[in-house]
Amino acid sequence: MKTNFKDKVVVVTGASGGVGRAVAHEFAKQGAKVALLARSMAQLEGTKLEVERLGGQALIVPTDVADYTQVEAAAARTEEVFGPIDVWVNNAMNSVFAMFKDVQPDEFKRVTEVTYLGQVYGTMAALKRMLPRDRGSIVLVGSALAYRGIPLQSAYCGAKHGIQGIYDSLRCELMHDKSHVKMSMVQLPAMNTTQFGWVLTRLPNKPRPMGRIYTPEAAARGIVYAAATGKRELLIGFPTYKAIVGDKIASWYADRVLARTGIDGQQTNEPRSPDRQNNLWEPVPEDRGTHGPFGKQSHDKSWTLSLSMNGLDPMVLFWLVFAVIVIGLMALSAWLF
Repeated sequence: MKTNFKDKVVVVTGASGGVGRAVAHEFAKQGAKVALLARSMAQLEGTKLEVERLGGQALIVPTDVADYTQVEAAAARTEEVFGPIDVWVNNAMNSVFAMFKDVQPDEFKRVTEVTYLGQVYGTMAALKRMLPRDRGSIVLVGSALAYRGIPLQSAYCGAKHGIQGIYDSLRCELMHDKSHVKMSMVQLPAMNTTQFGWVLTRLPNKPRPMGRIYTPEAAARGIVYAAATGKRELLIGFPTYKAIVGDKIASWYADRVLARTGIDGQQTNEPRSPDRQNNLWEPVPEDRGTHGPFGKQSHDKSWTLSLSMNGLDPMVLFWLVFAVIVIGLMALSAWLF
């Protein structure tokens, strides 16, 4: 599906790196006016230059999304400079890589405020402006972990579960009010983003994404598609479907597998540097761009996303295959016994 966001006003939170930066690039290619929200001026300056180089307009609005006052001020500033907001992408996140027993209460709270409340506050600021106009599009950036929690990321998984819950609730309310404001949630797989270089970690080795890794650009294409269509939910990557469907069928089995593989699977073989910086409380004072260090293992294409963008729902295919397998096993059982 071709999308057209030329001269549309787009707000992207977490625009200083990773998926958020790639999303800003994708909208810029279509000539959008992109408001870039994050804490780090150095990183936002880098994103701004790239957006303008790609044909978009950029506005830097330094914002800590954990503070509603700052988010509201960013929305007001965006409309003051660019005009009415057409799209709001809630992407900002934070995490702590550690066993739950090793996470401090203030750290857990911080991850929750950024990753969960940051999306709540962004949605509030966007709806405040979109509802009176009865138009606009809001995208919540989720994860396979919104359905299936994994070890070492309890705060992040809890926040993504929370986002899924509020999304279901709010979408029903918008439908009840017959609002034309569109809402979508995009569930992501493991991504090669900058977070793995600056996330707070108490692991002995450097953290890494678990499973098949995708580029931020793959996620960005899906997020732009969701913003254009208002598709209820968009899952990117086969591992996302596998995690969500598998958990619905046999969560007990996922527990066992993740208990066995989830700790080592989120660490490289390289020891963590003792003077490693993290961005939990303050941004890392340098621009690390869009990508993390796992480029050689990253995949830019997702066949499930391609199917979705061509009108085919991979989830239907998954359940059809499951039904065929179950019926086949039942028939085989009846024939044998």
